[in-house]
Amino acid sequence: MRIIDDLKWRYATKVFDKEKKVSESDLNSILESVRYSASSYGLQLYKVLVVENPEIREKLKAVSWNQPQITDASQLIVFCNYVDVKEEHINEYLQRIASTRGIAVANLSGYGDMMKSALLSRPADALANWTARQTYIALGTLLAAAAELRVDACPMEGFDVEQYNEILGLKEQGLSAAVIATIGYRSDKDELQHAAKVRRPFTDMFQRI
Repeated sequence: MRIIDDLKWRYATKVFDKEKKVSESDLNSILESVRYSASSYGLQLYKVLVVENPEIREKLKAVSWNQPQITDASQLIVFCNYVDVKEEHINEYLQRIASTRGIAVANLSGYGDMMKSALLSRPADALANWTARQTYIALGTLLAAAAELRVDACPMEGFDVEQYNEILGLKEQGLSAAVIATIGYRSDKDELQHAAKVRRPFTDMFQRI
């Protein structure tokens, strides 16, 4: 399987080559893979920001433990979850299904009622936690897609969520930064690229019952 070779190739790149930029074509392919990523119910209750503005990235670096990847990588990708799931989110999704598949939205009422019952009855904090976890599925897809294109990436949780929300104006949009990733190309100075990948043994991780 090609994907296994891709995953063996990738690693959490710590030092990026500032001079190398991801092409528009490769960037769009990576983003398109995120658009087609798995998502519970297919709702995709998150937004993905591609941050390229140097001034904004400097501000974000200061609230990301000053990790150099934030400014040195070609792009900074910020996965933002909707913190409050509303009935309109579900209705918009039902309309997209109807439009894409050429069916009457009324025929989807049962599916819509099921989603509304399952989601809208949850406590607000539990729902926000659920939408945040959805972004990690999309992040995994991004990492695999980038690796196939031999674009380096580094998934990151080391940042101040509230500061990101303020700098990027996320709260006004009903969003919150959940997880981030930087993409670009590894620097020759990144020693980690030469380290053997460490993973738990196959028989230790998997159990067949």
